[in-house]
Amino acid sequence: MGDKRLTLQSEDFNAWYNELVYRADLADLSPVRGSMVIRPYGYALWENIQAALDGMFKASGHENLYFPMLIPVSYFEREKEHVEGFSPELAVVTHAGGKELEEPLAIRPTSETIVGEMYSKWIQSYRDLPLLYNQWCNVMRWELRTRPFLRTTEFLWQEGHTAHAGAEEALEESLRMVNIYADFAREHAAMPVVVGEKTEGERFAGALRTFTIEAMMRDTKALQSGTSHYMGENFARAFDITFSDEENELRYVHTTSWGVSTRMIGAVIMAHGDDQGLILPPRLAPVQVVVVPIYRGDQPQLARHVLSEAEELAGELAAAGVRVRVDRREGPSPGWKFNDWEQKGVPLRIELGPRDLEAGQVVVAKRLSAEKESLDRRAAAASIPARLEGFQKELYARAESFRDEHTFLADDYESFRCHVGQGWAYVVHCGKPQCEQAIQQDTKATPRCIPFDGPPAEGTCVRCGEPSAYPRRVVFARAY
Repeated sequence: MGDKRLTLQSEDFNAWYNELVYRADLADLSPVRGSMVIRPYGYALWENIQAALDGMFKASGHENLYFPMLIPVSYFEREKEHVEGFSPELAVVTHAGGKELEEPLAIRPTSETIVGEMYSKWIQSYRDLPLLYNQWCNVMRWELRTRPFLRTTEFLWQEGHTAHAGAEEALEESLRMVNIYADFAREHAAMPVVVGEKTEGERFAGALRTFTIEAMMRDTKALQSGTSHYMGENFARAFDITFSDEENELRYVHTTSWGVSTRMIGAVIMAHGDDQGLILPPRLAPVQVVVVPIYRGDQPQLARHVLSEAEELAGELAAAGVRVRVDRREGPSPGWKFNDWEQKGVPLRIELGPRDLEAGQVVVAKRLSAEKESLDRRAAAASIPARLEGFQKELYARAESFRDEHTFLADDYESFRCHVGQGWAYVVHCGKPQCEQAIQQDTKATPRCIPFDGPPAEGTCVRCGEPSAYPRRVVFARAY
């Protein structure tokens, strides 16, 4: 863990984040620039995210499959907007097997192109629709500025790709998936996200409409945490994905794509962490409860007894469905272990020493506060699941309160400039990309979304004075 204290959020939030990723054993540097090694603790967090989302996808009728990571570069040239959006980020293989390839192969930055090629083979009739598929994989985007989990050259994600007979059904799918992401963020990650649609200038390359969930981090910046795209017929026309409808007329399918990545780990870190380290929501935490046995090394018989009781308690917790670990490390002091597990964000810590055993109790410490509570040893395990659920709700309420305290309505440009330096601002917006670019150059703020549920747009654009393009105010914020 190191002796040097963690940089305080108020001193340098970026330094705090970068230090914490490594000190909490989430990731390590890779020899390849911009890449990272995800360590077991970080990967376990990703596995819990993956398991929750995968269950939600399958419950909504989606199936998993897998596409190759190498895609002919020519595929990207079929959809003009798509290739323009990804060209700077493409990593391309030009040589293999000791010779130059006849056609260069891109390492997938996303899979719409190869999915389109295969769907054109798999879809012939309306009876083949809809296709509701998802894949879990890695992708590569050659980023200039990288940060672990938030923006890396290679990252893990899921990408859903669906095909439908008509626009209405495809749009419903896009909305269903962004709402699934919102449910996951709120229920599992304890993040009170704003759900909405991206403005024209912020849409995914090649999409007709892009929907997003936006979360506020502890430095008040926004983080786009999941997106869902309605592609219309764009990719269907580029890859000739047609079907015969019920009248035997040939039509193009309508497609969607949607994704969440290991960026969600970064979101959890920055939405909940404090100056002591991580604070993990119990539903995602790799370790929900750590049991720290306390004993002196010069009393081996007593030490064995304490360890035996700690293991017995851990067994009871595991039987109750709790992810639990006993800290059996020799050498570090109990205080050092407490700090280490606090830094790793474990929701509950149980301390168990000779005096506790003699009194028939254990001490429970909650990561969200300095509170400690003594519980009856035999009743402790049964009470922990409810305490974890209480922790989950308290963490969500804390994040929601923080977001609300740093969210403002701005009716004129000067107040807007002030508010986006302190948090999020809801403003009336004309929707023009050139106006957004001017705002970004002046304030570093971008339009995060047109929220599905938000204050109505009354008046004119906060910057240019032109009529609003949307029925509701747009959320602007500085963002990652």
